[in-house]
Amino acid sequence: MKYTVSIEIVLPREKVVQLLADPAHRPKWLRGFVLHEPLNGEDGQVGTKSRVVMEMDQRKFEGIETITRREPADLRDLPATSVVHFDREIVGEGMWSAARERLTEAGPETTLWESENEFRFSGILMKLVALLMPGAFRKQSQQHLQDFKSFAEQGKDVRNPTT
Repeated sequence: MKYTVSIEIVLPREKVVQLLADPAHRPKWLRGFVLHEPLNGEDGQVGTKSRVVMEMDQRKFEGIETITRREPADLRDLPATSVVHFDREIVGEGMWSAARERLTEAGPETTLWESENEFRFSGILMKLVALLMPGAFRKQSQQHLQDFKSFAEQGKDVRNPTT
């Protein structure tokens, strides 16, 4: 299964990239976040493997994330024409996924975030879920982008619906 979701964020790309790259912010916008623990290397750097735990609809998912691409390596002073790439793979029970994130400058104060996602399933249960509810994966990905936009632009925290 493959799909792409996108969103425009009304902030300069450099600010968006800094917020995304800071692991301290993940629980504020990544709905279902439980744990992201580097097992080797430095968080967000190519080759780093991390244990990832998410909880969705009272189901826990645990997997190993590997950062496969981060360009440019230095996320400061980005030229307006450059595209920021951040790719990762996650392997969990019965599932492999890849996310390829692209951040481009849509305007002087606006960032376009495009997220290309691919899933492969090997377990019977995961294959069944994908077959019966393929739109749920796209919906969840779009929700993550929307939650990040709300956090970045308005300071909203998914853990506290009143903020």
